[in-house]
Amino acid sequence: MNKILGILFAIIVLVSCNSQKVYSDFDISYSKSGGYAPVYENLLIKGNNVHYSFEGQGKKYKQDFKISDEDLKKLDQVLSQNNFRRIQEDRKKIYDNVSTSINVKKGPNEGSKSDASMIISNYQTNWKNILEAFQQIINTNVKKQ
Repeated sequence: MNKILGILFAIIVLVSCNSQKVYSDFDISYSKSGGYAPVYENLLIKGNNVHYSFEGQGKKYKQDFKISDEDLKKLDQVLSQNNFRRIQEDRKKIYDNVSTSINVKKGPNEGSKSDASMIISNYQTNWKNILEAFQQIINTNVKKQ
């Protein structure tokens, strides 16, 4: 009986650990979270596979889809043209604000940026252009219920 319980416990642990893998194994991530009425939005890209999740405003959904090589090239081009790696974050504290984080783990634009403390004014246009590129991917591919 103890062996069966031990095996069952091991299976439960393995399944629960594997369910979080999608949130850690990615090449590019776009995450938006926070606010007075919290919103959580994630777009995770691994190769051509994309995982999207949204929770907030009384809604909750997830969707997996494929992104074309052309769309990936466009996204990488937007990151490069807008100097993603050079964007500077301000150090001012902002509370109860919806913030966006972008993390690139692969390629020439490798880096991590967030507007949780705002983006320095010289780079705000660049940041806005990058956010629009991610939003365009979401708007084109996600079928919201």
